[in-house]
Amino acid sequence: MNEEIRAAARRALALADEALLSECDEAFFVAGGPGGQHRNKTESGVRLVHRPTGLTVTATERRSQAQNRASALERLRERLAPLAVRPKVRRPTRPTRGSQERRIAEKKRRGERKAGRRGWD
Repeated sequence: MNEEIRAAARRALALADEALLSECDEAFFVAGGPGGQHRNKTESGVRLVHRPTGLTVTATERRSQAQNRASALERLRERLAPLAVRPKVRRPTRPTRGSQERRIAEKKRRGERKAGRRGWD
């Protein structure tokens, strides 16, 4: 992952809600669905696009635009959290001598068992 995106996500998580909203493009739209005429006529759906990282989240489940904005901000924080984490560097390891010996011994036992099934006696 791009280090700039990781740094932007880490910085955004430390911001207050208002500051995080200022970094986002906010769009409102007609949400539709259950909720009656109020929901179907008003632009209560909220779409947030976080400019530094390019993440997009939407919230349409409430009839209130303010409640949907709060839900969208919460979702944005949830989506930013995994972006901010730097994964541990994986280093290759080699099997121990004991594990190699156990593996070889198990292979021999399995082979002897199969050879015993052949019925060459």
